Amino acid sequence: MPVKRRRKLKLLNDTITDSRRTATEVKNENLELQTWSDLPVELLELIFSRLTLDNNIRVSAVCKSWHSVATSVRVLNQSPWLMYFPKFGDWYDFYDPVHRITYSLQLPELNGSRVCYTKDGWLLLYRPRTHRVFFYNPFTRQVIKLPRFEMTYQIVAFSCAPTSSDCVLFTVKHVSPTVVAISTCYPGATEWATVNYQNRLPFVSSIWNKLVFCNGLFYCLSLTGWLGVFNPAERTWSVLSVPPPKCPQNFFAKNWWKGKFMTEQDGNIVVIYTCSSENPIIFKLDPTLRQWEEMITLDGVTLFASFLSSHSRTDLPGNMRNNVYFSKVRFYGKRCISFSLDDCRYYPRKEWHDWGEQDPFENIWIEPPQNFSGFT
Repeated sequence: MPVKRRRKLKLLNDTITDSRRTATEVKNENLELQTWSDLPVELLELIFSRLTLDNNIRVSAVCKSWHSVATSVRVLNQSPWLMYFPKFGDWYDFYDPVHRITYSLQLPELNGSRVCYTKDGWLLLYRPRTHRVFFYNPFTRQVIKLPRFEMTYQIVAFSCAPTSSDCVLFTVKHVSPTVVAISTCYPGATEWATVNYQNRLPFVSSIWNKLVFCNGLFYCLSLTGWLGVFNPAERTWSVLSVPPPKCPQNFFAKNWWKGKFMTEQDGNIVVIYTCSSENPIIFKLDPTLRQWEEMITLDGVTLFASFLSSHSRTDLPGNMRNNVYFSKVRFYGKRCISFSLDDCRYYPRKEWHDWGEQDPFENIWIEPPQNFSGFT
């Protein structure tokens, strides 16, 4: 090979090598210039959404981009947890839907009891064998006993935490289509007070009825969608002349009367109707017009639906807003079945459930104390 040609090839090879070295140096220089603030927003949202409130506030002070992401996923309100009641044994699971973590806690003091209702972090429980009724707080292990009372097919609710002097318990069962027996009690009482009331409209009680305390009144949704109202202060009872919510014909299928839920949201009564694979329909009671109005959006509110008591929350992470979270967890405890009103679909996809087939005593949403980070 001529010397001249070899020299040209050497020069070309040196040029290529220099170019590669320069490109590598520029690339390394760019990497050195990158900072933590350059992380993708999606990754930051995933990380920050799993932080406690105090840690979220700390990372929001790092830089402007982190502040923007941290405040967008900041949880200012405590989400309810889903508490599971075992068929055997005394280990109870608590599922946190925000952080997708499940805690297990041994509670032998609950043996032989079934759950009736939850509010303000308290459980109301009943022992069928002894007719014993009592309050229990799983976060503090506090117990408050109540007078014995035999419950058959009716449900029971209470107005506020039993540590409050305003706490009232309420249950209703029908004696005949036009007569109901209403029983009330309060912490410290020696017995339950029972009074019969006449109905202007037929009202049938059942384990599938729904109870909510709102604006000083107990609301009871019957099997067929009629709403009874009890005023504990005035001790009056009436069935509202409000026709049941109007659902599509295909909702009136198997177990249609079981798959409904009721809660209170900002002073309004909200009802959720479900039917197998159909999208849920949500109604809000208009007390002035005396009719149910269908809700197309929850305006950022999150609903947590379980058979015996349901809850509503604001100021939860952005991806949880305008959703209904149901009392079923899939994928080995990693994902709660929810329905998005924004996307008009269930998550995970096709993970709808026939709620009428679920055991009403299997689980219930319960409110942990504010900023509660888990059991130790």
